[in-house]
This record gives sequence, structure tokens and C-alpha cells, in this order.
Amino acid sequence: MRKSDTFLVLAAVTLALFGLSFADAMRGVGAARESLARKMEMVEQLGLTDLVLFTEARYTRHPSQADLHSAFQDHPFALEHFPSGSLLPPPMLNGRRS
Repeated sequence: MRKSDTFLVLAAVTLALFGLSFADAMRGVGAARESLARKMEMVEQLGLTDLVLFTEARYTRHPSQADLHSAFQDHPFALEHFPSGSLLPPPMLNGRRS
């Protein structure tokens, strides 16, 4: 068997597995539909507002609810206190990063 044949077989197997991952994801969505419906009902009953991404600092909880200056509580060059602050990009202001 030539190296090119080995590559083509490997590429075909990889593409087949990639396609199967989408099929598995669709099956998972179908199975979770009832659970999602119950969670949506709970959100409506409790009056919850937004998703909480991180629990550490108030400016990392949800980007749309962030106070833009709370990360710089001491001064603009202060070190980041929480590791989740390094995972969120700066908010978009007027179509550009602040």
C-alpha cells in the first residue's frame, strides 16, 4: 500500500467520524429537548434574567451586564484578581474593542 492510499483511507475515516459526531449531536439535542423545556419553564417561574458565565467577579458574570470599569477597581494597570477575567475578551464598543 502506498503512502497516498494510507492518507486517503485515513482522511475518509476521519471524515466519516466527523459526520458521525454531527449525527450524535443531533441525537443528543433530541434527547435533551424535554429537559430544556423544563428548564425554560423554571426560568419563567423564577424570573431569571441572564446566564452566569463565571461566579468570581461581577464583571465576568455576563458580558452584557458588566460594569466596564469594575475590572480596574484600583487603577487601569492593576493586575487581574480573577482567572476568568483573562478568558473574556474586552467588550465591543461602537464596533471595536475597548
